Amino acid sequence: MLTALAWALVVVLGLVMLLRMVAWDAAEPLVVANSLTVELYLPAWVVAGVAFARKRRLLGAAALVLVAGQAALVAPELLASGPVPAWAAHAPAVRVLDANVYAGNPSMAGYARAIDGYRPDLVTLQEASPSDLAQLRRAGALARLPHVVDVARYDPAAFVVASRYPLGPARVRSVDGSPYLVQTSLLLPSGTVDLWVVHTAAPLPSTWRQWSDELGSVDRLLAARPGGTRGLLVVGDFNATWQNRDFRRLLAGGLQDGAAARAHAFDMTWSQTMPVLPPLVRIDHVLTGSGLTVTRIATGAGPGSDHRLVRATVAVRPGG
Repeated sequence: MLTALAWALVVVLGLVMLLRMVAWDAAEPLVVANSLTVELYLPAWVVAGVAFARKRRLLGAAALVLVAGQAALVAPELLASGPVPAWAAHAPAVRVLDANVYAGNPSMAGYARAIDGYRPDLVTLQEASPSDLAQLRRAGALARLPHVVDVARYDPAAFVVASRYPLGPARVRSVDGSPYLVQTSLLLPSGTVDLWVVHTAAPLPSTWRQWSDELGSVDRLLAARPGGTRGLLVVGDFNATWQNRDFRRLLAGGLQDGAAARAHAFDMTWSQTMPVLPPLVRIDHVLTGSGLTVTRIATGAGPGSDHRLVRATVAVRPGG
């Protein structure tokens, strides 16, 4: 009986992996399964070990194929780590705090404390409503961050960007009337850094087409950007991982994932509200183009949200 169940598990996981290869993110269930690549195939490791221990060699070999397939899928993210470039040691840096604060969060007190404790130069918030912004201002959390761009809404498509440095003109990109991208710039003493703050829809059955359109649009905007990725910082809640097609295209377009580059590929950010399990996916990202690099990055508790927040130090190479 157990052997039959093990075979059924291996067959199902094998079909999911095959679909990943031939129909990458072509349907909402595949998007979710692909996002969970790190966890989804772990049972195959158990089946392989137990099968070989019990001399079920055919079953063990089949499970081992899945193990090898998972390793191949995850390897690019793990192998993306490397040393901080030498130029970053003497370059000016921007301290970034990024968070999806959750549209249903009644209190910004925890985020005010996080901002006060970290003292960032740049705060990028998704799902932050006008009342959230007002709370942060009343708490004095934005006293050092006087330059603000916000998308004033009372739904998950709201944004707040607050900066120590002046911000350039802002443009808000939308799909079907729902904002998913704020494009602005940081006017640093050493030069200008273009800033894109992303929050795509969640790839749920009712919104995964919107998610695909929004993430694909970010890809197209990057491909059409004069100068490629030079001087570009892209942060936010992408609702996507390395195992999702359009996010991988962003990386192929020249953006570097700060967490993967600094060997924090498994520092997951969602969801921190599951009763037993830890966060399972890393969907909140700090991406840098040429002339920028993340030197330090870590997650922290997101008070009242389902997302962990992200703190990062981004070095900016003078002159790009």
